Amino acid sequence: MSINCMRALIEKANRKSPDAIAIIDGDKKLTYSELFTKVNQVAHYISELELPKGSRIGIYSYKGVEQVIAILAVMSTTHIFVPISRLLKPEQVKHIVDDCGVTCMLTCKAKLKSIDEVDFSGTIITYEATGREMVSFEEIYKCCTKKYDCVIGGHSNAVITYSVGSSGSPMGIVITHRNLVDSARVASQYLDIQKDDVISGILPFTFDYGLNQICCAVYKRATLAVHSMLLSSNFFNHVLNDKVTIIPLMPIHITQMFDDESMRVPNPKLLSSVRLITSSGGKLTQKMRKDIESNYTNAEFYSMHGLTEAFRSTYLEPSQLKIRPDSIGKPIPDVEIYVVNEDGIECKPREVGELIHRGGYIYKGYWNAKEDTDKLYKSIKVLEKVVNLDGDLTDEIVVCSGDYVYKDEEGYIYFVSRKDEIIKSCGFRFSPVEIEKVVYDNLPFVKECVVFSIENEKIEEEIVMVYSAIEEVAKNEILFELKKHLPNHMLPATVIYKINLPQNSNKIDKELLKKEVLDLT
Repeated sequence: MSINCMRALIEKANRKSPDAIAIIDGDKKLTYSELFTKVNQVAHYISELELPKGSRIGIYSYKGVEQVIAILAVMSTTHIFVPISRLLKPEQVKHIVDDCGVTCMLTCKAKLKSIDEVDFSGTIITYEATGREMVSFEEIYKCCTKKYDCVIGGHSNAVITYSVGSSGSPMGIVITHRNLVDSARVASQYLDIQKDDVISGILPFTFDYGLNQICCAVYKRATLAVHSMLLSSNFFNHVLNDKVTIIPLMPIHITQMFDDESMRVPNPKLLSSVRLITSSGGKLTQKMRKDIESNYTNAEFYSMHGLTEAFRSTYLEPSQLKIRPDSIGKPIPDVEIYVVNEDGIECKPREVGELIHRGGYIYKGYWNAKEDTDKLYKSIKVLEKVVNLDGDLTDEIVVCSGDYVYKDEEGYIYFVSRKDEIIKSCGFRFSPVEIEKVVYDNLPFVKECVVFSIENEKIEEEIVMVYSAIEEVAKNEILFELKKHLPNHMLPATVIYKINLPQNSNKIDKELLKKEVLDLT
């Protein structure tokens, strides 16, 4: 058994801390011993299906203890776990099932109707007994009592996560067992996660930031408190009742916590047990930072930046948050970050170039999408003007991220834009992030905002701003304020109000909004 696979971590947690609480889900609690037993039972049943090695097994369900068991059970086999968000519609589920050839599905009773609409022909295993001719976890727990052993390699594929690709359809990124273990190891190190920590499981387990919370909990034998954030009041009850000490968030969660005027935020003294908060997956505004600082008074706040193609690239230490709040920080341990211009030369301080990720935590590439993989995963030769390649050792792969960034004089990195999001209008090139920052800094009524462009043959591209707020504000009032801070060529031509902005993997779904705008023109 490789030490660099999730199965090894689960076995070690059971051996070293069998009586420690592994999972909390409301009134349910499982120790590591109890978790290990259930994981083994489900893994044993899956292994008896005699699927070919490397078969893709989808998990499509609501969050809960059973979903965590399902994830760890699949990772205890030689098969590949494919997380499918419960928010996806049947046609999106069908795309994933067809794209990577899912042959077995683990699900909850509530999602069976959606699976029926997909016309899935593979094996279905449910968490609860359904009355259909399907095996359930309930039955597996009663019947599967044999000892379970397995051998898994660290470089074996463990997960295929899906996100929007360059074609507009979701694309799968392939993650190995070693990727998962290494990411748990490094995150636990720089965040100083301890055995007695209780980690909030607020994030979806359908992408790597959420999965990392399961992996870190098992790696450190800490506790994972599963939670689905439906209302901010429920979330605060979760923090208090489960005695949460670590909260991993995305910016959207901070907005949900503090911008709902109908909800009462607990006194900061009641939240004093929280010692660590992390954020990734979106831009932090000044208001978000202030809300966290004012309400979680004992918590250190880490802002982090990751890639689709690698677990994480940078983090900003809490001590730097007030000094350089807009920075995405410096490289995490075992990673080197280079900022390179179009000629392959390392950029000077304040010069914008492409972020290239070298070192650990690089994923394997896109499933069944060699062209997209080759666009981003490059030979280290792309850094030949920057690093020493003596000995012609050029087999190493780096990630050319497509993120435009710059470094300051002290080496701190600042995100500017995605390479493919640069707006060209009236002869000028600029980033939509520049406009979004002005909106957040100067229009306090805006909860969320996204800026993009659509084609306009007269000026190349015209700017569209879509925002959410408690109520709509006249376009002229918005433009009047923005004119104080932006040149005319950066002012939105179209301003659209929505009560809530659509989300995809907990990020604003810019492609969907752009399609809606184009359909109206």
